[in-house]
Amino acid sequence: METDASLLGVELEQKEQEELYQQLLLQTMGKVQSESPPSKVIRPQPGMCVKTSSMSDKKKVFLNICQSQAVPPPPHLSQEALVELLESEDPTSYRVPMSLGEPHTEVDNSSRGCTVYDVVINDEFFQKCQKDDLFQQFLIAVSLEGLENKYNLELSRDVKILKNRKFMGSIAEQNIRAKSKPIIQEIDSNPEFSLLVEPPSGNAEHLIAEILLPGVISACSLVLDLGEDRLVLIARSSLFHLDIFFPLLIDQENSVAQFNTNTQTLTVTMPVLSS
Repeated sequence: METDASLLGVELEQKEQEELYQQLLLQTMGKVQSESPPSKVIRPQPGMCVKTSSMSDKKKVFLNICQSQAVPPPPHLSQEALVELLESEDPTSYRVPMSLGEPHTEVDNSSRGCTVYDVVINDEFFQKCQKDDLFQQFLIAVSLEGLENKYNLELSRDVKILKNRKFMGSIAEQNIRAKSKPIIQEIDSNPEFSLLVEPPSGNAEHLIAEILLPGVISACSLVLDLGEDRLVLIARSSLFHLDIFFPLLIDQENSVAQFNTNTQTLTVTMPVLSS
């Protein structure tokens, strides 16, 4: 990862430096390179099996919607907020973190070949969808859309949930990116870090990161990088280092950072990108 820290080292007086970093810290940051992040292998647990078909050739397609603790949950969403979301102009603005596996060929009950995709979501969110028909329909819809976008498919919305089968064929292990911690929870590490979603329900508009940096007296010692789904913070002299991934994509150019010298807290406000 390369960091453009040229503006962070400009020879200004202390007061001028603080004013500069209070307003323009993120504008001086480098860009996180698209290097391959650390990953880990997970074995998803069965969830439910959904039958559909491809629009091009009308062949059977099955979705093994699986569950795993390793996949982060989406931001909290009430049923009322989901109804508002579905009625909005851009219901895809709410993102559900999921891992989409490669297609594999299986044999259905009629001994005919079919294509199967494994979709892995957070286990707690899966249980929530199991208890609420509206959330279940929403989950199936975003799973279909995710597969269409990734594999350039067109899948039928005429779907059927198989009541007596949790998966078709087999469920393969998946390689997923190892994220530091799920969103919306306190990270018990050094530095202390919290990440909030605004508004707390409905469409996520902003992510707000608050990072406590005891011992840091000036923003001049900080190097902050933002990728579309990643935050990297380094305090010079190796005092602190933070590297975390988000399950939402952010608008890097319009993000704003502010360092409070009294509380020694860095606040980063990041607009969430719509799909």
